[in-house]
Amino acid sequence: MPLPLVAIRNLSVEFRGEGHTVTAVKGISFDIQQGEILGIVGESGSGKSVTSLSIMRLITAPGSISAGEIVYQPANKLPQDLLRLSESAMRGYRGHEIAMIFQEPMTSLNPLHTCGKQVAEAIILHKKVNAREARRQTLALFERVRLPRPEEAFDKYPHELSGGQKQRVMIAMAISCGPRLLIADEPTTALDVTVQKTILELLRELQREMGMSVVFITHDLGVIAEIADRVAVMYKGEIVEEGEVRQIFERPAHAYTKGLLACRPPLDLRLRRLPVVNDFTGSREPLEVKAFVQSLEMPGSEMLAREEMLAERPPLLEVEGLSTWFPRGKPMFGKVNEWNRAVDDISFTVREGETLGLVGESGCGKTTLSRTLLRLVEPTHGAIRYRGRDLLSMPASELRDMRKHIQLIFQDPYSSLNPRMTVGQAILEPMQVHGLYGNDRERKERVLALLEKVQLLPEHYNRYPHEFSGGQRQRIVIARALALNPEFIICDESVSALDVSVQAQVLNLLRDLQTEFNFTYIFISHNLSVVHFMSDRMMVMQQGKIAEMGTADEVYHRPASSYTKELIAAIPGR
Repeated sequence: MPLPLVAIRNLSVEFRGEGHTVTAVKGISFDIQQGEILGIVGESGSGKSVTSLSIMRLITAPGSISAGEIVYQPANKLPQDLLRLSESAMRGYRGHEIAMIFQEPMTSLNPLHTCGKQVAEAIILHKKVNAREARRQTLALFERVRLPRPEEAFDKYPHELSGGQKQRVMIAMAISCGPRLLIADEPTTALDVTVQKTILELLRELQREMGMSVVFITHDLGVIAEIADRVAVMYKGEIVEEGEVRQIFERPAHAYTKGLLACRPPLDLRLRRLPVVNDFTGSREPLEVKAFVQSLEMPGSEMLAREEMLAERPPLLEVEGLSTWFPRGKPMFGKVNEWNRAVDDISFTVREGETLGLVGESGCGKTTLSRTLLRLVEPTHGAIRYRGRDLLSMPASELRDMRKHIQLIFQDPYSSLNPRMTVGQAILEPMQVHGLYGNDRERKERVLALLEKVQLLPEHYNRYPHEFSGGQRQRIVIARALALNPEFIICDESVSALDVSVQAQVLNLLRDLQTEFNFTYIFISHNLSVVHFMSDRMMVMQQGKIAEMGTADEVYHRPASSYTKELIAAIPGR
């Protein structure tokens, strides 16, 4: 056996606070073999990113590497323990021998400099070439990562590129110096499934061409199945299981690994609820993934009864010929010659108690449609009727009262919560605005009841949003949406940024709330398997139009449009 490219032994990382210490990584050991793709999988807080930052020596105060070795094998040189190198010596390895793609490209790229300049700067720094040669190499890299129109992309700023394009710029920067080890930390988490698929294929292709080793970090075992050779599963700072990908998928040994595998919405079954990690880690008896998932399957008779029940209910929302257009470019002499047809002549209905799933890639018009339905964006033309009442001709005072009944759960819970307001104040404020309940004491009692309903604690009332995890913040936003006793809720990518395990918990919560309160949902996502689990009917959007509509099973198992077939084929781990 050749020596591993990197041998990590007994690595521990601590973060010190006032009067307490948190050990984020607890004495882990593993190897990264030359020319392999090693997947590291686990939930947020499991220690994945801290481990990758330790390899790069990027742990900063209040964190510190408290123990261990990270032995790197340079080409034709003696092994080096990266933890024993001086900072100046480490800079010779960082970016040149070991490169990293960070999770969020928008925060990793400098918004004040063009994309080309940022990649060229890295080349000048490590390769000691002039600006002209750096530009030539940058353009060649942009072509290599298949970035559209490299010359134009060179002079564009990060905000002018799509998420997938920004990620390609980050990949170009990472491979610019021909590293022997590439660390990719959640590089596809926020991307559409189709864009994610192309990025995974690109990384695999570059890895083969360059002979790199790759550490690919993610929370989704489905993504690992698409790209990795081996996988290490991390849980609470420890590696609980390690092995070949096929072995882990077919014969998982640890309860946590089984939970991660089970909580992804299955492709071939309709479940009453999704399994969660605690079903496996909290069970006294060892559970088998396949048998447990099958035990949650919804019988055909139950599905048929629900379809018949919904068919008898009246429409709650009726949309006819709805269009929302935005001017493209500056008007010439006050006249707009070109329009961006974000929503283009759409018609559909939603019945009481139904979940209509809305799926499509970024830019297809999903979010514009949701905001148009609430008149947060004014439509160009068309009709929207809620319980038979025309929302577009409704006076402002009536519309404000109507909005009590229709609530929107946004994609990013942190940006939709005021960081200066406690959680309790954020949930209580809508009740004050609409004059619900007699006084603030009664409103606070209602808030505490809502916190319990979404499985949070009374003591969370006086805490601020930054003190919560992503999954907890999403529960807070759901509680705020429930504060006005709505009957119709639009969920706009409400689970897309969550770990698959937390995602399963939130989806189950939304399902339970619908059963209890008879909510009607429009559930928006780019993830077709999640929409399939949640929905009675599904609507697929492409470039502002409806590409396909039908029952969830019809669209998923018998897609009619080539676009829907592409979305299904792009689901990782199929």
